[in-house]
Amino acid sequence: MSGRPQGGADSRRSAAGPGPCERCGAPVLKQLVGHRAALNVTADAVPQPAEQLLPLTNPNRLLWCLVALHGGGSELRWRCRHDCGHDAVIEHRCPPGVAQYGRRPEGAMW
Repeated sequence: MSGRPQGGADSRRSAAGPGPCERCGAPVLKQLVGHRAALNVTADAVPQPAEQLLPLTNPNRLLWCLVALHGGGSELRWRCRHDCGHDAVIEHRCPPGVAQYGRRPEGAMW
């Protein structure tokens, strides 16, 4: 019986890829996190101490560990329950002044 690949070129798991947010242009990391019930995560790209980010969390805005990979790059993982020493990032939220993608401006004919 063949198991699911744990790493290498065949792995469906990818490293956290940096890029801009489609709505506000802020630098974010995007990755599918988890093996079975995976979440499509978009997190702020700038790591901060977990103590500063904990007050900003809620059930819909999670904190993630940003783990450096041996081959280079980084990977988002579920937040550790103890002081693990990993950098921490929080799920991205666009600033309040950014217009929602797809909304027509008031009075637009298109």
